[in-house]
Amino acid sequence: MNSELIEALNQIEKEKSISKDILLEAIENSLVAACKNHFGKADNIKVNINRSTGEVAVFQERVIVEKVEDSVTEIALAEAVLKYPRNDIGDIVNIEVTPKNFGRIAAQKAKQVVVQKIREEERKVLFNQYYEREKDVVTGIVQRYVGNNVSINLGKVDAVLTENEQVKGERFKPTDRIKLYLLEVKDTTKGPKITVSRTHPELVKRLFEAEVTEVKDGTVEIKSISREAGSRTKMAVYTNNPDVDPVGACVGLNGARVNAIVNELRGEKIDIINWNDDPAILIENALSPAKVVSVDVNVEEKSAKVVVPDYQLSLAIGKEGQNARLAARLTGYKIDIKSESQVTE
Repeated sequence: MNSELIEALNQIEKEKSISKDILLEAIENSLVAACKNHFGKADNIKVNINRSTGEVAVFQERVIVEKVEDSVTEIALAEAVLKYPRNDIGDIVNIEVTPKNFGRIAAQKAKQVVVQKIREEERKVLFNQYYEREKDVVTGIVQRYVGNNVSINLGKVDAVLTENEQVKGERFKPTDRIKLYLLEVKDTTKGPKITVSRTHPELVKRLFEAEVTEVKDGTVEIKSISREAGSRTKMAVYTNNPDVDPVGACVGLNGARVNAIVNELRGEKIDIINWNDDPAILIENALSPAKVVSVDVNVEEKSAKVVVPDYQLSLAIGKEGQNARLAARLTGYKIDIKSESQVTE
């Protein structure tokens, strides 16, 4: 069993990247617990497995005393001096007490521990692998609907797309490949529990980072984003480089870049505007495609009064107020929109 154990652990270390020392320590700890049945207590027991040969030895820590009252934890000075001449009363000596049938017990325990440890380590590796990708975009394959939730396969693990994180009206078929925002990764005894989202504004941001080189390398910065998933997103972009058009970079030649993202989001409209540190200009840009006559900003109250031409009022407000609502979220300002004739009245 001894050489076979070391050989098996070497193989596991090579194939599964689980340290042999971690496995041996776990086996030693489990054998200490097993010793409790044999010796009545395991507080002073140490188990040592030779890292090269796999030989198992059990040692009992005993305190040298004048008169023994507990033979499990103490050893008489007269006996100790014969075996350990350089020790005195109060010193601790390690005495080998390996039981005769301990090889069989060790073999059984080793098998149990190794199987359990492999599961734990594989679970830990999986958790770390996906935890590192938290708040990033992953590609998943739709498996099935479980009630109103969708089970998504991410490769080595399944994720849950809950009803709250689904875009209203979006339906999937099994084997559909979709992009998802990795919302949260939790460690559980059954492996990592992963929640993903199709509605999060960061999904759009990450898709632009993947699609647009200038965003990925930091030349173009996405300053703000507001989204009503499945319908429309507004995004404000900025660059320090005078030779780069941030909106043009995100739109791409003939709209190629933005269209790739629109297709991924199944037709969701995306408005890309220029960011400006002047809130009046930013608000005017944010209300695009509507034309604006004037913007009166109250910085302290974070509010703005906007005047638009009469024929642009419905466009500025948008269907069910969507354009104004997204512009307000994008800029962080409460926006009150009036037409020229309303202001005159």
